[in-house]
Amino acid sequence: MTVGEALTRRTMELCRVASVTGNEAACADLVEAILRDTPLAVQRIGETVLARTAARPGRPLVLLVGHTDTVPPKPGDGPVRLDGDRIYGLGASDMKGGLAVMLELARAVGDGAALPYDLGFVFYDKEEGPWAESGLGPVLERATWLRRAALAFCLEPSDNVVQVGCLGTLHARVTFVGQAAHSARPWQGRNAIHAAAPLLAALAARAPVVVDCSGHEFREVISATLASGGATRNVIPDRFELNLNYRFAPGRTSESAVAEVKRFCAEACPGGPPEVEIVEVAPSGAVVLDNPHLRRFLEQNGNAVAAKQAWTDVARLSQVGIDAVNLGPGLAAQAHQAGEYASASLLAVGYAQFARFVGLG
Repeated sequence: MTVGEALTRRTMELCRVASVTGNEAACADLVEAILRDTPLAVQRIGETVLARTAARPGRPLVLLVGHTDTVPPKPGDGPVRLDGDRIYGLGASDMKGGLAVMLELARAVGDGAALPYDLGFVFYDKEEGPWAESGLGPVLERATWLRRAALAFCLEPSDNVVQVGCLGTLHARVTFVGQAAHSARPWQGRNAIHAAAPLLAALAARAPVVVDCSGHEFREVISATLASGGATRNVIPDRFELNLNYRFAPGRTSESAVAEVKRFCAEACPGGPPEVEIVEVAPSGAVVLDNPHLRRFLEQNGNAVAAKQAWTDVARLSQVGIDAVNLGPGLAAQAHQAGEYASASLLAVGYAQFARFVGLG
């Protein structure tokens, strides 16, 4: 069996195991069983599975990191199947194709004695859910050997493009308070939905703010993503809530992001600022193009490099001092799509690049 055939079969095997966020146990069991059949040291922490070669003095540690969960299935998701170059299945690109690359590499490295790097493999749960519930956070606290990593690759779908850094993300609940009244006599109340008009207009008019980070452009954007208000059709609403999502560039702290959202809301509503409650903040991820191991990888493989215009766990790794980038064989445009598929040829290319880097080919 060729490497390409093995990657295709492994991706399909993984896709057949349902692992919607919060229900990753069966997928973790499969991953653990595959890794237990290698010379690697394997560790299970909850529904996260770790594997590593034996540590040898003087060798840098490189991590390959991937999440086992998927978003829920959608109408239009069919059975797992292969059609030409396309591997169809929920999570095929985001990111069971990446997990297949990790598993086949783990099977190929043996005990790792002849490699230029110590290698670690991290298969973690709950990435698609809230920042605070991700399985990667507790693992980074408990498996302290991960902290000595010189470089980590998050195998998020990137079409084999090295995507540096990542945006931070903030969610704020913005509340407008009015006074209820009969809708036939609106002057007897204050319409909370109408009170939000200046802020909504300011959001619609706000252009993305371009931030240059080491020659790569990130776009900071603020968007209203949820809205709720009103009790019934003939009552002037006395309360209206918006969820604002702010995506902010590497280099901006979480505290600065909070201050920016509050400033924007206050300036957009000169008649009186709304209530702003910060619901969740996940930090941005650092751009690490000066990392010598990343430079070596790029010199060997010649990947395109781009900014990561989204949030990934590169941010969480950055927080604990681990240089990290996004690089996966999945198709970014297929992530979370109905009828999701991955490209078998991109899986083979991604595997070959990592194999070359770690001294297998």
